[in-house]
Amino acid sequence: MRKTTAAILAVSAIGALTLAAAPARADSAGAAVAAGIGGFALGAMAGGALAQPAPPPPVYYAPPPPPPRCWVERRPVFDEYGVEIGSRPRRICE
Repeated sequence: MRKTTAAILAVSAIGALTLAAAPARADSAGAAVAAGIGGFALGAMAGGALAQPAPPPPVYYAPPPPPPRCWVERRPVFDEYGVEIGSRPRRICE
């Protein structure tokens, strides 16, 4: 909003200056050169005030951790008395 207001004020100030200036004479090219320089300056100020800021840089994330290592081992199975009665395959992951 501030940039737009500044651009409008700059345009109106330069417009008032050009209307208040004396009319150009046919024997002098100075007024035409001044009008060209003024128009370029006005366009540069208005374009700079209305330009959008640069977008923020992209955000980079760390790669995900590697998947867990898993394998199958045969583990002993015990009864209620603590005696080994066999074994079963169990999946082990780190």
